[in-house]
Amino acid sequence: MPRQPEGPIKAPGDKTVRCLLGPVACVFDATPTGVWRIERPEAGPRCNYCGICAMYCPPGVINTDKEERLFSIDWDYCKGCGICANVCPHDNLTMVPERGTAVG
Repeated sequence: MPRQPEGPIKAPGDKTVRCLLGPVACVFDATPTGVWRIERPEAGPRCNYCGICAMYCPPGVINTDKEERLFSIDWDYCKGCGICANVCPHDNLTMVPERGTAVG
C-alpha cells in the first residue's frame, strides 16, 4: 500500500489539498449549503457581541467581534438549525421563515 504524503500537496489546477490519514483521500472544497434552509436567524437590538452563538454554531458561520461591534452570518453556509437562537443568553436571535420559500 502506498504511503500518503504528509503536509499539503498540489492538486490539479494549483489547489492545495490537505492529506488526511484514514479512508479519506482528500478534502473537497466546501459546497454552499444555505440553499436548503427554511428558517434563518435574525438578530435583534440586544446583541452585546458576546460570541456564544458563534461558539455553538455547528458549521462556524457566525462571526462576532466585541471591540468592533461586529455580528455577521455567512448565509451561503448557514443551515438554519436554530442552535444559535437557542443558546443566545439575551434572546437576541430569533428564527424567522426564509424569504422566498413556500412552507406548508
